[in-house]
Amino acid sequence: MADLDQNDASQVTILEPRARFYHHPLAVVLALLGGVLGIIGAIVTEIQSGGFLLLPIIGAPIIEEAMKPAGVYLLMARWPQALRGRLYTAVLAAISGLSFGLVEAFVYITLYVSDPPDWFVTYRFTAPLALHTGASFIVGLGITRNLWEWTQGREPLAKSSRNLFITAVSIHAIFNTTAIALALSGVLDVE
Repeated sequence: MADLDQNDASQVTILEPRARFYHHPLAVVLALLGGVLGIIGAIVTEIQSGGFLLLPIIGAPIIEEAMKPAGVYLLMARWPQALRGRLYTAVLAAISGLSFGLVEAFVYITLYVSDPPDWFVTYRFTAPLALHTGASFIVGLGITRNLWEWTQGREPLAKSSRNLFITAVSIHAIFNTTAIALALSGVLDVE
């Protein structure tokens, strides 16, 4: 974090001196639940958005990266003192991404694919989990007090928050595009 510009107020993370012991378990539980709530919100939003052709490549990455840290957003709104620093906030967002990825993997291997082969189960519980966890960590680095102020219409969105979100969405889109290309070419054939 030494590379942060000390004069850039947009990079100041919510950090309150009154953090209590119970804030840590509360933060972890909300991060886990936020990932689950995020997947529900992402499913509803993706269904409502229509345009299924580009949804996995463009729509899903934007919607999912915005929805996964739902629990972290709740912490920011209700218990901002629980967000102890930028790295801590990013780790909580990564936990949200991990819980989102676990629910998504379970849905794929139980509902989307009947009698999935072992390699597919292994795939669903490795690469996509790493993607969701890592991308959420990147988004979490941009969850700062400025983001809250932006949602309230009091400040412009910080370039760092915007760029971190775009980075995470881009990584997610490249991953989805690659997975679709491999599935269409027969490399990731689950039937």
